[in-house]
Amino acid sequence: MSDIIRRDPRAEWIARNRLHPLHAAMQPVQHSWMGPNGVIRKNVHGVGFIGPNGIKRIDRSGAQQGGAAKRTAAVEVQLPLHQIAEPAFYISVVPDMVGGRLSSHDRDLLGLARQLAGSDGAVLAVVFGEHKESAFATAGVDRLLVLEGHEFDGYAPEQRVQGLRAVDNQFNPRHWLLPDSRSGGGELGRRLAASLNERPATRVWQIKGNECIGRAGAGQQDLARPLPRLILAAAECAEPVSDTRHEVLPVELSTTLARRLPRIEDLGAVAVDPAAIPMAEAEFIFSGGNGVKDWALFHQTAAALGATEGASRVAVDDGFMARDRQVGASGTWVTARVYVAVGISGAIQHLQGIGACDKVVAINLDAGCDMIKRADLSVIGDSAAILQALIDAVHTYRNGAKRDAA
Repeated sequence: MSDIIRRDPRAEWIARNRLHPLHAAMQPVQHSWMGPNGVIRKNVHGVGFIGPNGIKRIDRSGAQQGGAAKRTAAVEVQLPLHQIAEPAFYISVVPDMVGGRLSSHDRDLLGLARQLAGSDGAVLAVVFGEHKESAFATAGVDRLLVLEGHEFDGYAPEQRVQGLRAVDNQFNPRHWLLPDSRSGGGELGRRLAASLNERPATRVWQIKGNECIGRAGAGQQDLARPLPRLILAAAECAEPVSDTRHEVLPVELSTTLARRLPRIEDLGAVAVDPAAIPMAEAEFIFSGGNGVKDWALFHQTAAALGATEGASRVAVDDGFMARDRQVGASGTWVTARVYVAVGISGAIQHLQGIGACDKVVAINLDAGCDMIKRADLSVIGDSAAILQALIDAVHTYRNGAKRDAA
């Protein structure tokens, strides 16, 4: 285990927010204070721990005042459980679930649903097929309905609309919420609206009372309208749920869905050149910085991984990458699910540009740089050796998969 003390931004935010239910638990224990006569007083009972024989011992190592204690406290503290035994109504959410997991857009949508549900309603998440998500409880889901079956695999909008119609007949949700995205939510929401004979509100970014506000005029204007039953929400439409846990009770449909021959045939996924994917839309970005010495090896690794290439401002200024590949506040803000930073120290502009990325992997020689502190996974070492080992591992994995298929 690494000895590097990592920050917990969420724990720090809770410690600053006095309205958060865990605010008191995240406050450091006061061990000394100044008395009325100006003498520093110490709480001898507050510093220490109970030994195995039941006797209280004084902690002289300083571990209780260091970062390790803060990390332990952040892990041990449990969010309060929000339970709804008999929901007065339902707010149905259909997340995109790209890659089988909740995206940042999906979490924003669940945060908006939590606002609409209030204290009496329940948020019902409808998921198609198998998923890999294990954090529905902290995302604000009270009820989870998984529609399984091969008929929902791939591109099957007609079959999915049929499933959502069955959900609508059984639960009669007060509102339907879908992400207005290119990952399927936008099209599915419009198809569902036509099937339910509802007029949806699209590109919604804010809801106030019985009114919603959406983008219009190529994103240059706001359009206010009464809150409809079906809402297609944009990214950052609300704050994700962060202060409660939820039951995530499984529910099932009371009726069996009839299989019908769709008019649309799914021919499968088409291979796309990662270099042709715009940086703002890329899901997997392999980015290089000043620490990359072998750029040919860098390009070879990106091709082996099938990732979209990016770069820091220094690498672009030095001519190693094109200007449209620059990541950061002065370049392109990215929202990749996986962002690999090779030889990037982590300037503030670059960290701002990758703030919305789900997972960040850092490869660097400097164990104390800002990118290492930001990363979810860090590899300390020479980038050339690590990239070559990564290429070998990818080739070994793919050759093994081919042998198993044969």
